Amino acid sequence: MAGRREQVLDAAIEVLGGEGSRRLTYQAVDGAAGVPTGTTSNYFRNRAALIEGIVAHLQALERRDWEAFTAGVAPADHGELAAALAAFVRHAVGPARVRTAARFALFLESPGRPELRAPLGRGRQAVLEWSTEWARRCGSAAPERHGRLLLDYVDGVVLHQLAFPEGGFAPDEEIRELVGRLLG
Repeated sequence: MAGRREQVLDAAIEVLGGEGSRRLTYQAVDGAAGVPTGTTSNYFRNRAALIEGIVAHLQALERRDWEAFTAGVAPADHGELAAALAAFVRHAVGPARVRTAARFALFLESPGRPELRAPLGRGRQAVLEWSTEWARRCGSAAPERHGRLLLDYVDGVVLHQLAFPEGGFAPDEEIRELVGRLLG
């Protein structure tokens, strides 16, 4: 059962990230997942439940990616943190491009859709907790503030690369500089 639910959520992310929030329908998700009509609605009884499922799934996928970039160990120094952040950025605009676009589509839809704010807020809070811990481990004097600033920077770089792709995109040097100046 969990396999089919994940299959539906992966397809929902593909629809959302590839075609936008207006195309996120049960029929589109069922088609993208290659499952019988009605499968998505069996797992998610309304759009709000589907969105909440997508947000939780995105968070789990991004957590898995982060753990892969850090070998499951929170970065303990500036170099490790900068390298992990740069790897995450390259992944977010490369292999995970559609997933990243789906996340940003949800962000952009949330001002007009109050039901999105709670699940997105929970996801943001979880990521802020991770970044606060990373900043703390790297010796930050203000880990909450610095963790938030790092995440905001990463989101901005990713958004710009999605919207205005640069050939030869290499965020490593700028991220190293930011981490060093912010946490140094």
